[in-house]
Amino acid sequence: MAELNGLADDRALLGRTSTAERVSDILRSRIAEGYFPPGTRLSEDTIGNALGVSRNTLREAFRLLTHERLLVHQLNRGVFVRVLTVEDVEDIYRTRRLVECAVVRGLGEPPYAVDDLARAVADGQRATREGDWKGLGTANIHFHRELVALAGSARTDELMRSVFAELRLAFHLVDDPRRLHEPYLARNGRILQALQDGDREEAEDLLGVYLDDSLKRVVEVYGRRVSEEL
Repeated sequence: MAELNGLADDRALLGRTSTAERVSDILRSRIAEGYFPPGTRLSEDTIGNALGVSRNTLREAFRLLTHERLLVHQLNRGVFVRVLTVEDVEDIYRTRRLVECAVVRGLGEPPYAVDDLARAVADGQRATREGDWKGLGTANIHFHRELVALAGSARTDELMRSVFAELRLAFHLVDDPRRLHEPYLARNGRILQALQDGDREEAEDLLGVYLDDSLKRVVEVYGRRVSEEL
């Protein structure tokens, strides 16, 4: 399975204290990076062998990710990566707007630590030059993850990790990732510039419009694709 390429390399991340939580962290990251598309059946044997963990540990990790709405258990069929509804996508963006705009609003006085944001923009620019549209989508998610990280809140980071992983599930069903992601690279740059200038109000305004426009675009193309799949 192509999506399992490199998964065995993640075994080192488990260390000597392998837990279901750490396994779920690895699988969540893999989903967020686009390695497991929606509808993918996750094999206990294959993934368990790749990570070197017991069946019970893996099942507990699956349970945790099911609770996060990333996986779904189908009776007598197994565990699958969840396929989102349009309503799910709308709720994801509602959560993003509440959290991301609040983070920017609460930044306090400049200067702001935006080096990681700048790296995410640079990664997006590089992916664009290379025509790597999946990579551009990943860089876009990284930008917003680093934006949330400016709050310095482990709880907020944990909440949004699952939200961004769900967002990747929506991106998977979009048939033209370039058209979806490319216009927002420049917008990321403008938000970054506003924060570099110490203008958090401008950054919040830009972000709010960005998320509203992105929601409309994603719902349009996602809704059409889901209808085609039915």
